[in-house]
Amino acid sequence: MAVKIRLQRKGRKKRPFYHIVVADARAPRDGRFIQKLGTYNPMTSPATIDLDRDAAFDWLMKGAQPTDTTRAILRFKGVMYRKHLERGVSKGALTQEQADAKYQAWIEEKEGKIAARVAKTAEEKAATLAKLSGTPPPPPAPPAPEPVEEVAVEAPAAEAAVETVVETVVENVGDEDPELAALNEKAAEDKAE
Repeated sequence: MAVKIRLQRKGRKKRPFYHIVVADARAPRDGRFIQKLGTYNPMTSPATIDLDRDAAFDWLMKGAQPTDTTRAILRFKGVMYRKHLERGVSKGALTQEQADAKYQAWIEEKEGKIAARVAKTAEEKAATLAKLSGTPPPPPAPPAPEPVEEVAVEAPAAEAAVETVVETVVENVGDEDPELAALNEKAAEDKAE
């Protein structure tokens, strides 16, 4: 019995929605199936794919043949990459731990890209709606402040910094005020000692 991983059409006219199923190749497109692996909605931007990766991988390893579209979906979700790594493990090219680490790193990177794409699409949609309604788009969120590192300053260094600031202020103000002139002379005498 030939087993296929394929799409089963659902949804209404001109609004497709698909189930990703494992079915006998002789069964009708929307007929009997062995197991449902997930869903695929091409109408959203970007397309929404919900897939049980482990079950799809198990069926691939058992010999189920994906159709062209489901092969692209499995490649996008990383199932085909996992199969590739598993073949490397069986041939002795790498260990199971190395394969699992590579697969997890790939999944995390891919999920990050997808999240960025969804955020970008949401921003574009908000900008388009604002443009159509005639209202200005909302201001972007301010970036998070960077953490400030605390620097330990020794007491003599702090006193020297204060003296430098006082000298700068006194020089900038000038000798117009007699009280400031007296303070300036006193500071010069203290510095000389």
